Amino acid sequence: MANARIGLVGLGVMGANLSLNIAENGFPVAVYNRTGAVTDAFIASAGALSERLVASKTYEELVAALPRPRAVIIMVKAGGPVDAVIEGLAPLMQEGDMIIDAGNADFHDTRRREAALKAQGLNFIGMGVSGGEEGARHGPSIMAGGNPSSYEAIREIIEAIAAKHQGQPCAAHFGPDGAGHFVKTVHNGIEYADMQMIAEVYGILRDGGTERERCAPAQIGHLFEQWNKGPLNSYLVEISGKVLQAFDPETDRPMVEMIVDKAGQKGTGRWTAIEAITLGQSPSAIEAAVAARAWSAAKETRRAGAELFGDLEAEPLPRPSEEVLERALLAAKIIAYDQGFKILSAASEHYDWGIDLASAAEVWREGCIIRSALLDDMASAIREGLPHDQLIFAPRFVEMLRDGAGALRQVVAYAASAGLPVPAFANALAYFDTMRQGRGTTDLIQAQRDFFGAHGFERVDGGAGQHGPWGGAAG
Repeated sequence: MANARIGLVGLGVMGANLSLNIAENGFPVAVYNRTGAVTDAFIASAGALSERLVASKTYEELVAALPRPRAVIIMVKAGGPVDAVIEGLAPLMQEGDMIIDAGNADFHDTRRREAALKAQGLNFIGMGVSGGEEGARHGPSIMAGGNPSSYEAIREIIEAIAAKHQGQPCAAHFGPDGAGHFVKTVHNGIEYADMQMIAEVYGILRDGGTERERCAPAQIGHLFEQWNKGPLNSYLVEISGKVLQAFDPETDRPMVEMIVDKAGQKGTGRWTAIEAITLGQSPSAIEAAVAARAWSAAKETRRAGAELFGDLEAEPLPRPSEEVLERALLAAKIIAYDQGFKILSAASEHYDWGIDLASAAEVWREGCIIRSALLDDMASAIREGLPHDQLIFAPRFVEMLRDGAGALRQVVAYAASAGLPVPAFANALAYFDTMRQGRGTTDLIQAQRDFFGAHGFERVDGGAGQHGPWGGAAG
């Protein structure tokens, strides 16, 4: 007999915390883990909330505990494990029942799964959940896709467990099939860029300038703490300040100095870059952040490079002031968001999703990793209409970029002169400079393409499909 409102499979860190969040908001939840001992331990540790948790040792028990139409959330590792859970659940479910993948899925997999389950009379929701362990437990940002009527069936639960911004739930439905997971993917791409930019500022303050100017991690952390009180107010700046001021209890050295400089990645940033290029976009700041993580993994190669080239002399410009670095970081951050929204817009058009970009900005205001004070202004700017679909052309951001572009240029120039890598800053600046050039240099590229491949070009005085007087052009 049904005695739960919703089911959940996978009691890892995220699944366990999401289950407790659901229970704490008054919804009985049936839980299942492949290892039954994990389920028992979870129930035993839940305290008073255990009254709203229904332990299930088999899929059959899980399904039997749910009312029609049934809804089961999957919180397992992306890829094959998700397919395996679906294979176990789907035969036990009935027409109109729903499976919800709340992991970091590739949206192509979500589209495939949605189509396959639809053919069986079942509904599938691809739901991006951001905020990590803390968000899952106390209120994540939630980005859903799939059948709108299916989302409505679980909307009460989703909005109850989501983070709140001024009382409004940071949860929304973004369109059919893979729309929700794609919005989450782009969120993660922006996250990569934001993290990389903050790390680049850290690198300049740690390694740049004269010996006397170089800052200890705690000094940099304090600076980020101060910046978090201004326009850079955001989760990532906030935690960076805390991380840099933390000390290792074993050595009493700054904790960050005890960490090997090799950044991991689970693939979502890379997916953002790949899909953007497929859609004819190029999110240069995000691509740079993905590349920087890949380069960081080559630790031994970098050590060899230091032996070969580490003694090269540099003639650095004066190190930018803290105020210049702050303005540069703000400008670069805005550009990264601009690129993210361009990807969402292109995907929405290509897949006919109808993604509400302003809603994405609003959902990201709380509970997620890229939450930022800027998102209120971004949502408003999108609702007012973006000139040429560019966030950086919106009046409020034009003003910020006119103020910050010089600082961004100064930081990139300094880093180049000092031999300090700032790939995200440099690529953000290149994008900005390209977007402010009424006439660029691709006229030559079109001429080259026509010369060797007769691809044709459009003349400035009218007429497409034209060819040049190249004479002996290659075939």
